[in-house]
Amino acid sequence: MNRIIIDVREPMEFKLGRAKGAINIPPRKLLAGAEQLQGVPKDTELILYCNTGSRSTVAMNILQELGYTNLVNGINKNIVKSKYL
Repeated sequence: MNRIIIDVREPMEFKLGRAKGAINIPPRKLLAGAEQLQGVPKDTELILYCNTGSRSTVAMNILQELGYTNLVNGINKNIVKSKYL
């Protein structure tokens, strides 16, 4: 299954630790069009996480507006590690 794990925290937070294989796309970059996701099929499973689930919820809404359809709020890196890795 194709799956992309996206850490939506700020780059400084991302540098302090992340889920294995996660890419960093903070909300401001999502609002700018999510350039890192160019060419990714809109039905690819995207697992989003932050610290508490708040920013990942916002990120889900942004990605829905961009046409992505298979979105999961992973809440935080520990939950993502235990459920998806």
